Amino acid sequence: MEIKIHQMFFTLMILGVLAFSSCTKTSVDTAISNKPVVVGYLIPGQPISVKIYQQKQLTDTATYGAAIKGLALTLSDGSKTVSLTESAAGTYTYADNTFLVTGKTYTLQFSYLNTQVSAQTVMPEKPQNYTATKTTINLPTGTSSSISDSVATTFRWSNPDSVYHVIAFKNDDTAPFQVNSRGNPPVNFTVNVNKTIEYQMLYRSFNYIGIYRAILLSVDKEYINLLNNQSGSSSQNLANIPTNVNNGLGIFTAMQADTIKLTLTQY
Repeated sequence: MEIKIHQMFFTLMILGVLAFSSCTKTSVDTAISNKPVVVGYLIPGQPISVKIYQQKQLTDTATYGAAIKGLALTLSDGSKTVSLTESAAGTYTYADNTFLVTGKTYTLQFSYLNTQVSAQTVMPEKPQNYTATKTTINLPTGTSSSISDSVATTFRWSNPDSVYHVIAFKNDDTAPFQVNSRGNPPVNFTVNVNKTIEYQMLYRSFNYIGIYRAILLSVDKEYINLLNNQSGSSSQNLANIPTNVNNGLGIFTAMQADTIKLTLTQY
């Protein structure tokens, strides 16, 4: 199966950082407000990229806080340590894709405001034997619950080690067409399938026709914690937002992916 995750990677970065970058400094104590926001996803086959931001005020309409420039980031796999290069303001990269290996533990470190910041993650195994019972799905035109609540397709994969998984649905159309009148549902979305080996997708879960990529990602617990927290995060509850960054906020995690293309039509 073809793996195309460049756009998905950007989508996940947005998801991961929104809970942190929108936090106001006036709602928390000084120690917390001075912590940097880290956004780093390690994906084999993709250049390593870690973004570091300041927290931003709620009145700021930008997606992110200000980029933190001039840091010296290192990344270690336990036996080798490499230095990341600042390729753009606040974006630190390393181009050697062979550095990311399944099963290895990766530790990120840097100093900010005279404080050592670190984070650690383990590269999970790549999803195996990913299939779907149907890849062309005809969405019903009616609103009958007997149809909309039935199974459109079932995704299955192997998971002998009980690894966490999510499925990210990414629509590739430039102007996705909504096929029902149920409000304004998101075009792209993610479902948490935890440690299971299959997921039944109901017809009512799809609200747009077109070409979708159903991207199965094996992920670590820190990403699951962040995903589960999205609906309840608040700038007034910053201290309770999950993070695996020591002396910082945000997320530093590893994942691997496989992709199935879905064609959604309407009959």
